[in-house]
Amino acid sequence: MIRHTVVFRLKHDAGSKEELLFLEAGKELANISTVKNFECLRQVSKKNNFDFGFSMEFDSQADYKYYNEHPDHKNFVESRWLSEVEEFLEIDYEVM
Repeated sequence: MIRHTVVFRLKHDAGSKEELLFLEAGKELANISTVKNFECLRQVSKKNNFDFGFSMEFDSQADYKYYNEHPDHKNFVESRWLSEVEEFLEIDYEVM
């Protein structure tokens, strides 16, 4: 099992309509068939500068690859992520 996580800070003002629209668009990634346990998270620690996170799981590396290459994921990255995310950190885990 692979857990894909990304924490990020948006270019939008906190609480803005643009922020909400971005997060709602991100939640649509849960509709890709290999995505399991998708979560859209608000970061609350004062130990870093990120505001939000997406977390999801995949049964296998092949399922994760399918997600990465899926047209909906590619479209989200190209049309929203690249222009609206200020900074991010991606971490992918394999359960031991």
